[in-house]
Amino acid sequence: MHKVLRGEDVVRIGRDVYQVSGSNTNWVIIKDGDSCTLIDTGYPADHDTLLASLDAVGLAPDAVTAILVTHAHNDHIGSAERLRLTHGVPVVMHHEEVPHARRDYLDQVSVAQVLAQAWRPGVVPWAVHALRAGGTAHVPVRVAQTFPDTGPLDLPGAPVPIHTPGHTEGHCAYHLPGSGILVTGDALVTAHPTSRLSGPQLLPDMFHTDRTRALGALDSLEAVDADVMAPGHGPVHHGSPREAVALARARAEK
Repeated sequence: MHKVLRGEDVVRIGRDVYQVSGSNTNWVIIKDGDSCTLIDTGYPADHDTLLASLDAVGLAPDAVTAILVTHAHNDHIGSAERLRLTHGVPVVMHHEEVPHARRDYLDQVSVAQVLAQAWRPGVVPWAVHALRAGGTAHVPVRVAQTFPDTGPLDLPGAPVPIHTPGHTEGHCAYHLPGSGILVTGDALVTAHPTSRLSGPQLLPDMFHTDRTRALGALDSLEAVDADVMAPGHGPVHHGSPREAVALARARAEK
């Protein structure tokens, strides 16, 4: 199973920056000439769609300088190890996320937690889709690299990591100062099949390792100088992070 890539699934959100909609999850391509940084890789079943998205912007898999990981849930690292082994692409993340990516432990929503929420609208269809897309597959990143604690990375787009723990321990957002774009991963999303909301929001509680920390991590995003937000789930959001964070906080407190 994989999603057939359509033209509207690849959205140019800045100069040579693209958000791609996979199967209920997004990844970002930051192009620089004939190379790129790839932020996240979708579900395991999104692999062919991921390759098609690179081709759609004129790149081959060998052009990926590095995969930056927001966090190591299966719907975000589904093809990371495959690209590392097949094309020699380094996989880079916050040091606190490395043991999770190696699958020294697995910190994502369990089948039991999903079943307990099965009464909620959208949960069962989402769960069926997640299973078919490889949501419970074993896809460890066996060799991962980490980045310095501060400053822009020496990668296409010069992304600046922002540690936003709570969804997972080592979750990171990435700021692209030259493009005015904030890639938020799952620290702040704009939609999800299990949510009735649209626009900036936290994911439902069952998806977070520590919801209190996830809410607190929004503090790290609100002052970022950006006017485009590329979330891990949902459409691109245009507006300031401060306004988006305020709305997400208000919704989380209800």
